[in-house]
Amino acid sequence: MRCRHPTAREDYLHVAAAVVVNGAGRILIARRHDHLHQGGLWEFPGGKVEPGESVPAALSRELLEELGIRVKQARPLIRIPYRYPDRNVLLDVWRVEQFEGEAHGAEGQPLLWVEPDNLLQYEFPAANRPIVTAARLPSAYLITPEPDLTSGFDAFLSALHKALERGIHLVQLRAKSLSKMKLMELASEAVQVCNDANASLLVNCDIAWADALPERAGLHLTSSRLFQLQSRPLEASRWLAASCHTLDEVMQAQKIGADFVVVSPVKATTTHPEAAPLGWSGLRTITEEALLPVYALGGLTHDDLALSWAHGAQGIAAIRGIWDDHEVRWS
Repeated sequence: MRCRHPTAREDYLHVAAAVVVNGAGRILIARRHDHLHQGGLWEFPGGKVEPGESVPAALSRELLEELGIRVKQARPLIRIPYRYPDRNVLLDVWRVEQFEGEAHGAEGQPLLWVEPDNLLQYEFPAANRPIVTAARLPSAYLITPEPDLTSGFDAFLSALHKALERGIHLVQLRAKSLSKMKLMELASEAVQVCNDANASLLVNCDIAWADALPERAGLHLTSSRLFQLQSRPLEASRWLAASCHTLDEVMQAQKIGADFVVVSPVKATTTHPEAAPLGWSGLRTITEEALLPVYALGGLTHDDLALSWAHGAQGIAAIRGIWDDHEVRWS
């Protein structure tokens, strides 16, 4: 397990929490005892990090005490600094996919194994809401290249299908050259391809076009479109994401209720050579303040996944690093 060294928050209660995933892909949640803070709500298991204790050590100790399982492999997922009226909590959340033992409520707490999308049916403390989102999102976000439709949709949809076969589960359809009508026609075909592969599609388009989105398709906003909004422009059942380059833009995305953001550029890119790269330290500065999942974008490939996790990101977003790499499996 890799340990990050985050900015200290001395006035926050530091809590290690786990998104524990079993072999069937279900996620473990526990119901808080009624007498506890936020009693009666569901939560992700974990507990307080003791002075001088590392987060991985605290996580292993808490899961053994609470659930009777031994952590074999875990990695950072998301960190949430949250201010309740009566206390400040820093949730340091790790994803645990390998463990020994059979989970049980060692402290008498009810447990459930839940399909990721079914987490939305349970009531969690407010600070846990971004964790629910992070638990539902994959590690890779494919941004499609500008489609060449000179011979119709078939070649583009075939390439999309092949990417989905390699384990991609989240796709942004980005086609700046298309008219509204043509983009929505393509989106209608693409969302069906994604649905068949249990993947989600978001369309990068003008806010005014949102009412024409195909059923189940989400919306991806550019950074300039972010500031045209004061509230969320579509229902909660659809993904809403945004491209960001600064912390101020991330804060605006949070204000309007975006589910996640893409932050760029982390590295220098040939497509935008004029853009100064944030670097991994710049990305960490943003993820330490963000209250929603962040994908890292800009010259990244599968080889950068571990670094992105270690710096607080959900994973990576990429065009060529995913679309053109036919050798890598993403799940």
